[in-house]
Amino acid sequence: MKKVIIIGAGPAGLTAGYELLRQAPEQYEVTILEESSSIGGISKTVRHNGCRMDIGGHRFFSKDKAVMQWWQNMMPRQGKPSFDDIQLGRQKKLAEVGPDPEQTDRVMLVRNRVSRIYYKKKFFDYPVSLKWETIKNMGFGTTMVAGFSYLKGTAVKKPETSLENFYINRFGRKLYSMFFEGYTEKLWGRHPREISADWGSQRVKGLSIMAVIRDMFSKIGGKKDTKKVETSLIEEFYYPKFGPGQLWELTAEEFSKLGGGIIMNAKVTKICTDGNGTVQRLVYEKNGQEVTAEGDIFISSMPVKDLIAGMNDVPAKEAAIAAGLPYRDFVTVGLLLDKLELKNETNIPTLGNIVPDCWIYVQDVGVKLGRIQIFNNWSPYMVQDPANRVWIGLEYFCAEGDEFWNMADQECIDFAISELKTMGVIAKNAVIRDSHRERVKKAYPAYFDTYAEIDTLIAYLNKFGNLYCVGRNGQHRYNNMDHSMATSFEAVKNILSGTADKTNIWNVNTEKEYHETAKEEQK
Repeated sequence: MKKVIIIGAGPAGLTAGYELLRQAPEQYEVTILEESSSIGGISKTVRHNGCRMDIGGHRFFSKDKAVMQWWQNMMPRQGKPSFDDIQLGRQKKLAEVGPDPEQTDRVMLVRNRVSRIYYKKKFFDYPVSLKWETIKNMGFGTTMVAGFSYLKGTAVKKPETSLENFYINRFGRKLYSMFFEGYTEKLWGRHPREISADWGSQRVKGLSIMAVIRDMFSKIGGKKDTKKVETSLIEEFYYPKFGPGQLWELTAEEFSKLGGGIIMNAKVTKICTDGNGTVQRLVYEKNGQEVTAEGDIFISSMPVKDLIAGMNDVPAKEAAIAAGLPYRDFVTVGLLLDKLELKNETNIPTLGNIVPDCWIYVQDVGVKLGRIQIFNNWSPYMVQDPANRVWIGLEYFCAEGDEFWNMADQECIDFAISELKTMGVIAKNAVIRDSHRERVKKAYPAYFDTYAEIDTLIAYLNKFGNLYCVGRNGQHRYNNMDHSMATSFEAVKNILSGTADKTNIWNVNTEKEYHETAKEEQK
């Protein structure tokens, strides 16, 4: 029986461990080493005084049929209405035979996707739509300028040598300056001209003004090919009753039932190789002690930067590339409120008539706040007393160790509250019922500095035949959760078949076709 050691109990690590034991239980002994005390990585759900926080927001929607079926198998789609749908009389397409979320916890809810941009105290659809409300909020003059700017962008394409040019080619300079430039700089701490276009290729894919127009006409015509709808344009998604962390906690339980082991608070510090392309063992710290773990196969979802730093005999060039890989860190401030000052001017009914948004993107550069999550709209079961309270998450992007990161909890919470008051999101005399601050390191692998040389690093890592890099940080790629899972599907496929070439693992989420079109071969 071969020993497999997996670094990280996030979506990629847990998927790999579970699939290995599910498909070949007699062949492998699998252990997962998790640095923290929680399951799920950045897809964890934080519990706080009867409320739950989703770190970053995770919609369960994928064009990959294998991923969608995997989620369905782990947590069945609801067959009865949820608490808020019952109270509001909202109708949704539910499973013919599925669990009742009012009676059971292991259930995936069906949720409406509403995400908008809050810009100069007005709401705009995200992505920007072409309808009367958009024109009214922008003003006729600005709309005309944006239209001609877009036409110019289609006629004279810029070389996609930066994220700035990527956006201008798809939206025109005017819309880029309004809705992308400032927000991108908030997110990454760098101007879009300094960031590789690769980020846009992976996150925005085929989304453009033309994609928005196609989507608009498909709605008018009453037909929609779900295979051709951009992920950013979906109108419905699934969501675990208690947030994404619930799914990964369940996966960890199922992995353990299959015989897998998970060691928590185990920080991997050394990756020992033999100099001939084989990883022999790992060293991790637990309770102040160093522990050595021998293995035959190693799957890593830890940050590439840290992986390379822990390896012996790394050539100077590769070591320098890894050391220079940048990340963006993340802070969420949770606030429990009686109400928001934002008016629900949509035709979507909600508990307490709050705005129906899952996310609100804050494009205004006058505040540091990047996004607002309204947890009530993700799942009413995330909120203590959802009929009378609003539980929101305020998302900030920063760098570990900077002034914002180092703020004391209450100082950071007070700062966030003051920004909401400035924006008019809450009243000056708003009562804060509860609050919580959560910090996440290396939440977003970034696409600048030595990232331009990432292919050199990939080639080096591929020389180690028994090492597989998976997931967002494991590949230094801004993957969605489904992409992270898909990298593990591919890694497990290679391990079981004995395939040495790892191109398929690294190719997940690199091509437009993967994102836009469901893979027909994955039934």
